[in-house]
Amino acid sequence: VLMINGGLAGCHHHQIQSLLLFKNEFDSRSCNRRDYFNGVQCDNTTGAVTKLHIPSGCLTGILKPNSSLFGFNHLRYLNLSHNNFTSSSLPSEFSNLNRLEVLSLSSNGFTGKVPSSISNLSLLSSLDISQNELTGSFPLVHNLTKLSILNISHNHISGNIPSSLLMMPFLSIVDLTGNHLTGSIDIPNSSFSSKLESLRLGRNEFDARILEPISKYTTLKDFDLFYLNTSYPIDLRIFSSLKLLTNLRLSGNQLLPASLSSRSNIPLNLENLALSGCGISQFPNALKRLQSLELLDISNNQIKGKVPEWLWNLPRLRTVSLASNYLTSFEVNLRKNNLEGSIPDMFHDGASLRTLDVGYNQLTGKLPRSLMNCSSLKFVSLDHNKIKDTFPFWLKALPDLQALTLRSNKFYGPISTPDKGPLAFPKLRILEISDNNFTGSLPPNFFVNWKASSLQMDEGGRIYMGDYNNPYYSYEDTLDLQYKGLFMEQGKVLTSYATIDFSGNKLEGQIPESVGLLKALIALNLSNNLFTGHIPLSLENVTELESLDLSNNRLSGTIPEGLGSLSFLAYISVAHNQLKGEIPQGTQIIGQPKSSFEDNAGLCGLPLEKTCFGTSAPPIQTHKQEDEDEEEGEQVLNWKGVAAGYGLGVLLGLAIAQVIVNIQALGSFRFLRLISQCLSNC
Repeated sequence: VLMINGGLAGCHHHQIQSLLLFKNEFDSRSCNRRDYFNGVQCDNTTGAVTKLHIPSGCLTGILKPNSSLFGFNHLRYLNLSHNNFTSSSLPSEFSNLNRLEVLSLSSNGFTGKVPSSISNLSLLSSLDISQNELTGSFPLVHNLTKLSILNISHNHISGNIPSSLLMMPFLSIVDLTGNHLTGSIDIPNSSFSSKLESLRLGRNEFDARILEPISKYTTLKDFDLFYLNTSYPIDLRIFSSLKLLTNLRLSGNQLLPASLSSRSNIPLNLENLALSGCGISQFPNALKRLQSLELLDISNNQIKGKVPEWLWNLPRLRTVSLASNYLTSFEVNLRKNNLEGSIPDMFHDGASLRTLDVGYNQLTGKLPRSLMNCSSLKFVSLDHNKIKDTFPFWLKALPDLQALTLRSNKFYGPISTPDKGPLAFPKLRILEISDNNFTGSLPPNFFVNWKASSLQMDEGGRIYMGDYNNPYYSYEDTLDLQYKGLFMEQGKVLTSYATIDFSGNKLEGQIPESVGLLKALIALNLSNNLFTGHIPLSLENVTELESLDLSNNRLSGTIPEGLGSLSFLAYISVAHNQLKGEIPQGTQIIGQPKSSFEDNAGLCGLPLEKTCFGTSAPPIQTHKQEDEDEEEGEQVLNWKGVAAGYGLGVLLGLAIAQVIVNIQALGSFRFLRLISQCLSNC
């Protein structure tokens, strides 16, 4: 054991044996010894275990009252969170560990009542029993005079809050969210001292009168009372005495309209304010005075009319959610409100715009060139509007742009640069420009320098684009994409997703061989264009390809044999071209429907009924033949050399959109869509 982890060298051998004994009380197959012992610390003098942090998901089973755990009576820190003790009650033997200062038992599936013996742990400064199935009345904590942090959220605790709780001398953070607590809070009439900074009481059944005593805790910085379940409207002015309050969440409660007026006295230091679903019908002018406000959520209300211009003048505002209201006009026209006009040219140097999504409106005009100033821009979606402009080559100046969708607009002209060089968006993973009026041909080196689609990128553990956690707000980027022959909305866009869709335009000439450099490409759609020449042999190098649509063009020659060996190719369509020869007989291809190859008079072989036996069908194209066919005096590019020149740079996952404005029409069946808008610097 000592060889497994040198950190156990200070532990007495009896303590090590007890640690192994405790581990063996459970199914611990998902947890090796190294992980298990990484969370162990022992006293250098006595060798006794003083800290035990069991890794998440390490232990499965029932925690019994006679567990060897309760023999570690020198423990000061114990964290068993995120293991599986389902059907276990909390043993009263925890009181044996009377030197504990930190006890965390969250997300373990514990059931039953909290034992009264927990109050014997008089040295506790932090107690977390959240995210379990605990029942009964409020646990006895009055003897825990050193307690600073208490979290019993998301259980089934019922009854009143003890009057002594919020009077505890060192208590600073309390989270009681998501229980069945009732009543109010009694505090003494005389002056009292409190260190309470964070109080979260949301999703309980408190009396509305609870707000009056809470307003006397002048040290509060963070207060959460969402979904109070009361018919009494809340008067925001009751918080006027809380001068230090920075975070206030009252979503799901009715608000007194007078408290939202411009003359209302509300805490001026608020940084995060959540009033979603509060029955607000007019834009709350009281917010105009909140010069420190950074996040505002007033979604799911009945706000009508225009968003006031002063909102964008709040100097620190970064995130705004206005989803599901009845807004009719805006300084910036946004998604799904049937708004008209053009996007204002308003993005100045230093603008912090991360995500711009204005799809499904009636926007016209040209794209504002000032978007070049938004150096943090990562996600741009302009689909289904009436924007009439040329391809925005100038967006190449944005170093972190990862997704650009221009579907179903009136964009026109070439998509190749005037110098016929590479398009060269260094981090672009998604380019969707279908159903526009783009014309012209693509140069052979068009896809060179698309490093984000050429390499398998490490997204730092992120699964979805835009994925981040915020206690007041969450956001994920969404896109409309054609994939495997179907038009669908990606409610969550995987960070590993890389796709190109040029379909429904008037692009002509040959498909560039450089497309073979895009090794991480998942989907390629070039259908419904005027492409001619052969299908690039280099497509066999796009080993991650799952969907390939080249239908409705003027392609000739044979289908490259290498396409039959692409392991992930689940969909291919080359219908309505001028192809000939035998269809490659790879497993992924012969499983396709006949419609994927129809209207190519010269094609034969499965899945078509026309056989190649006894015909003079030309052989399947090889690399050598392709080189001979396409070498027309042009400089031959060494694609392998180009590929070898790529570095091992890592594409960062789509970062948290720091400034988000979301407007979504009520009754819409589409997924949530957001726009990040620069505020303080635009």
